[in-house]
Amino acid sequence: MNTQSTYKAFRIEENDGNYTSSIKEMPFTDLSEGELLIKVHYSSLNYKDALSASGNKGVTRNYPHTPGIDAVGIVVSSKSSKFKVSDNVIVTSYDLGMNTDGGFAQYVKAPADWVVKLPENLSMKEAMTIGTAGLTAGMSVLKLSEIVKPEDGPIVVSGSTGGVGSVSLSILKKLGYKTVAITGKETEIEFLKNLGADEVIMREDFENMAKKPLLKPIYAGGIDTVGGVILENIIKSTFPMGVVTCCGNVASPKLDLTVFPFILRGVTLIGIDSQNYPMGYREKAWEKLSNEWMNDQLIETSTEISLNELKEKIDLMLKGKLKGRTVVKLDL
Repeated sequence: MNTQSTYKAFRIEENDGNYTSSIKEMPFTDLSEGELLIKVHYSSLNYKDALSASGNKGVTRNYPHTPGIDAVGIVVSSKSSKFKVSDNVIVTSYDLGMNTDGGFAQYVKAPADWVVKLPENLSMKEAMTIGTAGLTAGMSVLKLSEIVKPEDGPIVVSGSTGGVGSVSLSILKKLGYKTVAITGKETEIEFLKNLGADEVIMREDFENMAKKPLLKPIYAGGIDTVGGVILENIIKSTFPMGVVTCCGNVASPKLDLTVFPFILRGVTLIGIDSQNYPMGYREKAWEKLSNEWMNDQLIETSTEISLNELKEKIDLMLKGKLKGRTVVKLDL
C-alpha cells in the first residue's frame, strides 16, 4: 500500500461561474470510491476532458474536479478478485474524469468493472496514445467492418486530424480500405496522407454540398466524429446498404434529414457509445489495437506533456488547433 499522504492532481475550481485550473497536492482521503487504487503513469487529453476543464456542466456537474477520462498505471491496492497488486491496468470512459475524479492525477480509484488489464505487448505510453479516442475508433471500425468490406468502396472519415479520426484512418488503411479524410486544416493534408488517407476533402467543401434529400452515392461507409451537417452529408452520400458510425457532436447534435437514405438506400447509422460500451467489445478492441491494428507512426507522432503543460494544450484543443494524440505523463 502506498505510504504517501498526498498526490499531485490537475484540479478545476469554480468561483462565481469562472473556472480556473492549478496543480494541487491532494490528500488520499479525497479520492473517489472504488475497489482499485491505481498509481497513474500516463493519461491522455480528449475533447471531453477539455470540456470538463472549462466548466461544461453537461460533462461535469460539480467542482472542484480532476478531469481525465483515460488512465493507465499499476494497481497498488485491490478489493477485487479480478485484479491483484502490481497488475498493469487501463481505465477508460464510464464515469472516470466526468463526475468521478479522473486520470489527470498521480492516483485514481476506480470500480473493477471499469478496468481492463494492459495487453502484454503494449506499453503504458502506447496505451494512452490509443486511449479512449483510439478505443472509440477501434469500436467504430469493428462495427463498420462487420458489414462493409474493403472491396465495397471508400470510407469517409470526419474530424480526421483528431484522436478518433486519426486512429480510424490508420486502422482502415491496415485493413485495406480506401479512405477519404475530411478536415478543416489545409496545413495537415500531408499529415493525413501519411496516416493513410487516399484523398483529403476540405470541411467547407463538404459542408456546402447541395441541399438535397439524397446526394450522389460515393462512399461505402463513414466514420463520423463531429455530427451536424457533416454527418448529414455523409449519410446522404453513402452507397445502398452502406454503414455510417457516429460518435461525436462537436459540430452539432442536430440532424436535418429525411428518411430517404435509410428506406431508399438501406443505409445503417450506428451510434458508438464509448463511455458504456460492453466490456467484451472493449477487450476485443484493445486486443486488436495492441496487435494487428497497432500503428507505429501514430505512436511516434503523439505529443508527451506534463501536468504543468495541460492548460495550454486544453486551450488549443478548444480552439480546434490540436492534432493527433496528446499523452500526459504522471509518473513524476
